[in-house]
Amino acid sequence: MRILAIDTALPAVSACVLDLGAAEPVASETAPMERGHAEELLPLVERVVAAAGGGFSAIGRVAVTVGPGSFTGIRIGLAAGQAIALALKAPIVGVSTLAALAAPYVLVPFDGVVAAAIDARHGQVYVTAYGPDGRTLLSPRRVGAHEALRALGSGPLRLIGSGAPLLAEEARLAGLEAEVASRAAAPDIAFIARLGLAANPATAPARPLYLKAPDAKPQERPPQERPPQDALAGA
Repeated sequence: MRILAIDTALPAVSACVLDLGAAEPVASETAPMERGHAEELLPLVERVVAAAGGGFSAIGRVAVTVGPGSFTGIRIGLAAGQAIALALKAPIVGVSTLAALAAPYVLVPFDGVVAAAIDARHGQVYVTAYGPDGRTLLSPRRVGAHEALRALGSGPLRLIGSGAPLLAEEARLAGLEAEVASRAAAPDIAFIARLGLAANPATAPARPLYLKAPDAKPQERPPQERPPQDALAGA
């Protein structure tokens, strides 16, 4: 089976095509960027699929990151992935950005806790953690760096992601052993594809993983513009 993986949840636009059982993607491209994901994504996907050969008809599954990450970025990736999957009549799966960040390091033997953390700003992180056997120790959540460290236990810790320095500093203050294995702002697209191949479409739906409400809120209308209560009651 051949999978197309897409990621726009964090400060990059990425896509790759990977064959089941292959060590490396057939084709892959990543463009680091803070904005402009919507304009860049489809041309990038088309280049990757063309470089892989066989066209879109060779794709048997689509994987897309579902968060945590940028509210807008997540929606862009999901919309594109769902449209492609629908056109191909192929299954689509969702992959957590935190799981994809941690995946390369969970595979490396380590007698401690592997934690992936994304900087959520204002001293907070999106974080998840895995034990030496790959078992999830801490489900994805958005918490303060100090609270996250308490949840991770006594270490040693292997930290990955843009939030890793925050946790490393908390660990230093607490006298715990911790190493920053990677400060990557976005996961390796190849691991998103590998997790997508391993996922069950029935249990890994392509829907947003929002650990925080969007910053934008509907603007409340001035009192003179609001409909009367009885009109609302009959709506």
